[in-house]
Amino acid sequence: MNPFLKFLLIVLCALLAVKFLPEMFAFGCLLAGLLLALATVGLPLLVAACVAILAFVVLLAPIWLPVLLIVGLVALIRRTSRGSDMRAA
Repeated sequence: MNPFLKFLLIVLCALLAVKFLPEMFAFGCLLAGLLLALATVGLPLLVAACVAILAFVVLLAPIWLPVLLIVGLVALIRRTSRGSDMRAA
């Protein structure tokens, strides 16, 4: 490419960058404001959701702990009985 055309292209890009600088600054400020609002509102909502899930898990503990114990015992018995069958074969 001709060096004069390169120079002309660089000057044109610089002029466009200067022309759109206020719009890009406004867009950046808007994006920062939205991010701040999301952090201000979203973080407490996330914490509240985690607390609600934890409370739900604790509330259901009398149900799922015995079920988990039974499932673990069954898996342990199956593994030990299957292991002795494989040794005999």
